[in-house]
Amino acid sequence: MTARTNETGDTTHRSGFACFVGRPNAGKSTLTNALVGGKVAITSSRPQTTRHAIRGILSRPDAQLVVVDTPGLHKPRTLLGSRLNDIVRETWAEVDVIGFCVPADAPVGRGDEFIVNELRTVARRTPVLGVVTKTDLAPPAAVAERLTQLSGLMDFAEIVPCSAVDGFQVETVADLLVARLPEGPPLYPDGELTDEPETTLVAELVREAALEGVRDELPHSLAVLVEEMLPHEGRDDMLDVHAIIYVERQSQKGIVIGKGGARLKHVGSAARRQIEALLGTKIYLDLHVSVAKDWQRDPRQLRKLGF
Repeated sequence: MTARTNETGDTTHRSGFACFVGRPNAGKSTLTNALVGGKVAITSSRPQTTRHAIRGILSRPDAQLVVVDTPGLHKPRTLLGSRLNDIVRETWAEVDVIGFCVPADAPVGRGDEFIVNELRTVARRTPVLGVVTKTDLAPPAAVAERLTQLSGLMDFAEIVPCSAVDGFQVETVADLLVARLPEGPPLYPDGELTDEPETTLVAELVREAALEGVRDELPHSLAVLVEEMLPHEGRDDMLDVHAIIYVERQSQKGIVIGKGGARLKHVGSAARRQIEALLGTKIYLDLHVSVAKDWQRDPRQLRKLGF
């Protein structure tokens, strides 16, 4: 890896951490994936999809940027919600630069103002960029209005519109984040896209597949735990992946499984394609659906599920 040479002839390399924060469904995960050039965070049209602080790694000649995608900050209704908010606050207290995301296709509201009020205290020591996401979903006039609304919330270090879908100004976002990193050597080997355990990424891909097409109330009740990943007996080119999809009520179990098991079969097929692309090998995916009653409110079950 080579570093950039500045005007004085010195070579500089920057490395550090950035995080994206914002209300649920603000486009943080999609932007994280676009920046690192690969899928490290699952995405969904359902709000509050992200439940972990997923780290994506962008390595380039002059810098290594580690982007932390956080859950959407929201008014919690469960113990899980409170713990997700804790993840957000812990993350932005430790990074070098923060990107506050608002989507171009929705007006700035009280949820955004709530987050900004908390960010003001962080901004005293950590630069905060305002990022208008999803510009591909809004006409120019709406994007301009969102930029104006954003600039009125607080004194951001920079404000930039972008679209992770069509690539508009994604590289500019990277440049603005990198410019605020400290000088230092790479933190991870070149070529790595994330430091998340494979079991965590596999569980997230199963949950992403299960989220598609289910009723609005179900996403918050879904959790996935990978029990084991083992070489397939008699084959060195295949893995056996055994995972459990947890729901909170018996009626939800029927929704996920579907009539005659059709829904679960579709989930398995969709997840298997993504997991094989992630792991670079064929897999046998064994999925089961289990009820963990009110797991979002149960500390013991939250620990079991990794929260």
